Amino acid sequence: MKNIYLLALLLVTSIASAQITVQGVVKDSIGAPLELANVIAINKETKAMASYAITNDQGRFKLDLEKNKTYTVQVSYIGMKTLSEEISTKEENISKDYTLQNDNALAAVELTYEMPVTIKGDTLVYNADSFKDGSERKLEDVLKKLPGVEINDDGQIEVEGKVVNKLMVNGKDFFDGDSKLATKNIPSNAVDKIQVLRNYSEVGQLSGVQNNQDNVAINIKLKEGKENFWFGDITAGAGTAPDKELYLVQPKLFYYSPKYSVNVIGDMNNIGEVALTNRDIRNFGGGFRLPSQSSGTSINLGDNGLGGLTNLGNAQEIETKLGAANFSYSPNKALDLSGFLIYNSSRLRTREESFVRYIDPDLGIPDEETVQTGREASNQGIAKLSASYKPNANNQLNYDLLGRLSKDSERQDLVSSVVGSTNQLDEVTPFSINQNLNYYYTLNDKNIFALEAQHLIKDEDPFYNALLTNDPTNNEDDPQDQDAFDNTASALGFDRDQFGYNLNQDRRIKSNQLDAKLDYYYILNNKSNINLTLGTILSNQKFNSNIFQFLDDGSFFDPVATLTDDDGNLLANENDTEYNFSDVYLGFRYRVKTGKFTITPGFSLHSYGNKNTQFGTEYKDNFFRVLPEFETLIQFKKSESLTFRYNMTNAFTDVTSLAEGLVLNSYNNISYGNPELQNSLSHNLSLRYFSFNLFNYTNVFAFANYSKNIDQIRSLTNFDNVIRTSSYFNSNFADESASVFGRVERTFKKIRARLGVNFSYAKRNQFVQGIRTVSESFTQRYSPELRTNFREAPNVRLRYTYSVSNNDQGTSSTKFVTNSPSIEFDAYLWKSVTFRTDYTYTNQDDGVMPSQSFQTWDASLAYRKDKDAKWEYEVKASNLLDIDSNVSNSSSNISVFNSETFIQPRFVTFRVIYTL
Repeated sequence: MKNIYLLALLLVTSIASAQITVQGVVKDSIGAPLELANVIAINKETKAMASYAITNDQGRFKLDLEKNKTYTVQVSYIGMKTLSEEISTKEENISKDYTLQNDNALAAVELTYEMPVTIKGDTLVYNADSFKDGSERKLEDVLKKLPGVEINDDGQIEVEGKVVNKLMVNGKDFFDGDSKLATKNIPSNAVDKIQVLRNYSEVGQLSGVQNNQDNVAINIKLKEGKENFWFGDITAGAGTAPDKELYLVQPKLFYYSPKYSVNVIGDMNNIGEVALTNRDIRNFGGGFRLPSQSSGTSINLGDNGLGGLTNLGNAQEIETKLGAANFSYSPNKALDLSGFLIYNSSRLRTREESFVRYIDPDLGIPDEETVQTGREASNQGIAKLSASYKPNANNQLNYDLLGRLSKDSERQDLVSSVVGSTNQLDEVTPFSINQNLNYYYTLNDKNIFALEAQHLIKDEDPFYNALLTNDPTNNEDDPQDQDAFDNTASALGFDRDQFGYNLNQDRRIKSNQLDAKLDYYYILNNKSNINLTLGTILSNQKFNSNIFQFLDDGSFFDPVATLTDDDGNLLANENDTEYNFSDVYLGFRYRVKTGKFTITPGFSLHSYGNKNTQFGTEYKDNFFRVLPEFETLIQFKKSESLTFRYNMTNAFTDVTSLAEGLVLNSYNNISYGNPELQNSLSHNLSLRYFSFNLFNYTNVFAFANYSKNIDQIRSLTNFDNVIRTSSYFNSNFADESASVFGRVERTFKKIRARLGVNFSYAKRNQFVQGIRTVSESFTQRYSPELRTNFREAPNVRLRYTYSVSNNDQGTSSTKFVTNSPSIEFDAYLWKSVTFRTDYTYTNQDDGVMPSQSFQTWDASLAYRKDKDAKWEYEVKASNLLDIDSNVSNSSSNISVFNSETFIQPRFVTFRVIYTL
């Protein structure tokens, strides 16, 4: 691996050293520097654009050119005559200034070549063809080559360190702005321009009265000829594996016209290549944002689905199906209709071997080895309809309806060195309906009104079943000789005279929530405005559950628990709880611009009401609270800013933490709630800096955050063997966390260098076996990277990730060190062959167990007669080294966890792609 790195580094260094720099200043006729002037160099021999530059605020530019060549340099600026001059390079750098003259005719400037990057106000426009070398197939392949743009580990697009929250194609939402569906499916040959919309506001009426510096959207402009007919591609593939035949079918079809668009994405395969994972589907929000998200109130309705479904990359067998369709229709200029339908199905087989080592021997918890095999089945469906009506510039009405339905199940066979053999089943069939209504009205130049309301109905019905081994003949023996689950079974009231425990629990959680607010903006002048907000959150949750046992003869047994809470009250195996929450708040914000500063102080006054009723007892808590907030934006220049924020947040829990009856999260994880839980309060501070400099191709992004949580809801955990029982309470001890993340990117000729740094610190109070421990963790992560960006030569990406995680529990500490070098290589050869490969080596060491490592290596070879050919043939191989498993390590305040997760074997498939 080291030799490969050195060879690749020598290659890119030798190519880069064969270049010289041309730099200077562009001025107008009176000698004033021109910012954002375009400078391009065209190779006189090949007629191809060799380099480009955009002048900075001092009018400076820089071009990287090859030695001993002749170029035509064109300098242009809107409203001025284009200057064209021929230069010849030698062995030394060149310094050259240019002066542009006014163009009285104000004729449009016609350039032989388009600029790769142009800036128009808050919009950054990339010309996609300027960054393509022929190896690209999908949108993400183009985005990875754009300066200032990143595809993060979760598949999200980041621009200047900010996650893109909306993606459009020709101005129309693509699956409601989901960027991952777009990057994985939109063909690269259809993309003409990539417009990055900074300070983006979906409502034009509010763009001048709100701070939108964190909002980034991307609009994909299609090439001419990609409108008014279908385009896209269809992929079909097959292959063989040690124990099964492989298949792949992926149609991806798109139609765009000025009035309507249709997108259809299909995927059916058993090799683990999917557009959306189960987790992606669950997190697919449909573009909904809570009206109260900036009010200072946070209420958690909980998630009682199968949130622990396996990541597709950690399964031995994967079979998936995806069908998705998106449409938009504009019958007239005032009305836009849109919607989408997504169906996703997956079947997985998993295997994991793990070892848990408990740090403190005084806790009396035995170490545990487990072997866990499972099968998962998931069927998920999402549908959305949207309408936007804009009769004029002063009125806008939006309505959205989102429905979600799923049917998920997970079966696990687990063998534990402590408990023995256990079979588990989790099933849930939840659904939800979410409605959103927004109306924006501009009365005049001074007064703007905005009404936002959202209503959610959610119904969840999780069912849990566990079968554990039991020897009924040892019930009277010494507790040390009894079965590991016997004490817990006795506390739950189960019949212990059975040859096995058959545990079951039905749960039903119904949630109904209204979140609405009315905003009034009064514009004092062109630099300041006042915002008044009247809002409310009304929430109702009902929770029912029942724990029961099936006996050996098949009869039903309803046990009576003998567990008690800290006050000695008997806990029940049933729950019947209703929880009502209300928040009525009045907010005030003042926004003022002065020089480079935009200052927004504010506060909100809240009247809270909480009531939960269970077992005939009613618990109430009504109170008032003032939550302050403050934000300052310093705009040093158009592409450099610093933002500071402070706010207080009042957080409320969901009904499952309040219900005092017992809940079986699993056979070895039992919990019960606390009806007298209070809210927690947090202080949050953040500092964000970014700079985007096209003169020297340098991008800098940094983000720092600190939070302190008061009255945080914590769990008090007690162990019986490895079986833990947890209850909730408000801790008197504050928890703290801080993080710093930064990324620097600089382009040196054809080489892009990047360094990412991440530091995180957390101090948490944990309560185990009645003992409070303070856990402090500190993690540092470094990720240097080199990437080439050649148009003709092969490209390589070298990346190294080094992380150290320290966890200090006072009496003991753990340390994890991870090293992970990787290399990606792609080449477009003979104008017809595309070769790609990527390799990653990961080593993990906890300082106690022997270090563990695993490798991943994938490669593909594709043939297409030329760039415009309809047919393409590809051979693709995954897990070339046929690695059996991945390894991972982690730690908590009481234990260290090591696991080995088994993955799919080596797959080789042959594919045929037809491009429409």
